[in-house]
Formats: sequence, structure tokens, C-alpha cells
Amino acid sequence: MSILVTGASGFIGSKVCEMLVKSGKDVVAIDNMNDYYDVKIKDYRLKNLKKLKNFTFYKIDIENKKSVENIVKKHKFSAIINLAARAGVRYSMENPFIYVSTNTMGTLNLLDIAKDYKIKKFVLASTSSLYAGQKMPFVETLAVNTPISPYAASKKGAEAMCYSYHYLYGLDVTVVRYFTVYGPAGRPDMSIIRFIKWIDEGKPIELFGDGSQSRDFTYVDDIADGTIKALKKTGYKTINLGGNKPYKLNYMIHLIEKNLGKKAKYNYKPFHKADITATWANINEAKKILKWTPKVSLEQGIKKTVDWYLENKSWFKYVKL
Repeated sequence: MSILVTGASGFIGSKVCEMLVKSGKDVVAIDNMNDYYDVKIKDYRLKNLKKLKNFTFYKIDIENKKSVENIVKKHKFSAIINLAARAGVRYSMENPFIYVSTNTMGTLNLLDIAKDYKIKKFVLASTSSLYAGQKMPFVETLAVNTPISPYAASKKGAEAMCYSYHYLYGLDVTVVRYFTVYGPAGRPDMSIIRFIKWIDEGKPIELFGDGSQSRDFTYVDDIADGTIKALKKTGYKTINLGGNKPYKLNYMIHLIEKNLGKKAKYNYKPFHKADITATWANINEAKKILKWTPKVSLEQGIKKTVDWYLENKSWFKYVKL
């Protein structure tokens, strides 16, 4: 029995595939390799995955249900881990339609295939962006009915569809809500990788607000570990995966400066209306149900990320931010 992983060349998807294969699982991976951010980094991740045994890749879009069905007919799957998504809060305001077609409709395609081909387990990657405006630390039982970006709304739609398929067809679903994931080979549209590159190159970093906003940063290996643990049978559960310790952006920048041995220059911009001022995960459910806790501190994680950047600077310097 294989596991189908969507979004396999993505930041989190590639790490999930790597961990699954190294634990002895057969992984069939799909990705449409879109150019929302520079595909050079997706190619890098995928090249490393293709070196592994028991890893099979197809360039396919989850929006194309027929193409996904053709893959499902070739393999026998015990589970689907859906990590394919259009990410990015700000860009979702420029092109909301692609977020609904990928994040909501794409998820529906996969759920319907799981139903038709009797794939019992479904894991959906969701987001802490749904908690905007709620009391912290964010707990899974909070009502998340006021998404403040099309990105968050599209993920809310995907979660709601997951529950419908669980209720109607008995699909076992775990929804994992991620909190500010970072690490080596991270997305170049996210702050940590961008700040590392800009500070190293002596360019001003673009900082929305004054840096006092805080995030519950979570290292990618911890996130991938929690996602794999979410393959456990749960019925239907929503589970936060976060560091459980928010840090101000200014402290994160300080850590980058310390590890690079360089000082940041700043280009301050207004705080974005679709951003949230703080995130903080309550991870009691993850501890109880998945036996999961994050292991990598922000200090360790920033060092690992800076070290990766320095080791890969020869090609990463050409990656567009």
C-alpha cells in the first residue's frame, strides 16, 4: 500500500515525502510545479527526492480530477496527504479565484476520489490564518467563521468539505493547522528565507509594521513529523501543529543577524490589513492524540536555516524573491 502525497515539490510536501520514504513507506507524489514562486527551489527539492527509492513522481494538477484518477488506478493507496495548495495571504487578494480552484475545489476532487476508490485516510494541511481575531493561544474548538483573506477562506472551504465527506461517507480525516513554518529550502516568498538573503546581500529587508508582531514559528521537520503522525485513525479531528511559543519578528531578525554576522537594513512598510498581529498555537490535542511536540527551538532552527543558505548560496542567489 502506497501513500499519495500532493504538493510534493513544495516546502512541507518535500519534507513529508522524504520522511515517509526513509521510514520505509512507498510514496507516490504529485505536483503541478506552478510558478507562484521561483521553480528553481522546487526543482532542487524534487531532485533530492528522486534520489530516494520507493518514491514515484507525476507532474499533475489536483484541479484535474481525471489525471489524478488515472494515477489512483495504477496504485493502491492507504491514504492521501493533501499538501497541494496556493499559499500566501497577500497574493490571495490579487487572484482569489485560483485559491478557491486549488485549495477548495482541488481538495474536493481528492475527497471524491478517496470516496470512489475506498481510500480510508485523508490528511488535509490547513492554516493558522483561520484564527484571525480570536483569543490566544488558539485552540481548535474556536469558531473560525471570519476569515480575513481569500487564502484563509479557501482553506475554511476545504476543511468544511472534509467534514462533509467524513459525515456522509465515513472518510477518516485529520486536518492539521500549520503555524508559520520555516527551515532549509523554505519558500522564498516567506519572511525568514527572504530576510536571510537580503541581510546577507546587504539589501534592506521589507518589514510590514514595526516588527513587534509575533509568530508561533515552527520548524519544517517538526511540521512534517506531525503531518505523518496525523495518518493515525482519528475519525474527524482538527489538530494544531505549532511551536507553542510565539516570538516577535524583531527577535527572529536578531537571530538571523547573529548567525550571518551582519546587520539588517530596513525598509518599513504599513502593516497589511489581511495579516494578523500574532499567532500562538495551543497544542494539547497534538500532544494527546498524536503524541507530538515540536523539538527544534527557534534558535536552533534559524541556525540550521542560515547554514543551509550559506551552503547553497551558489545557486540560491539566483532565486527570485
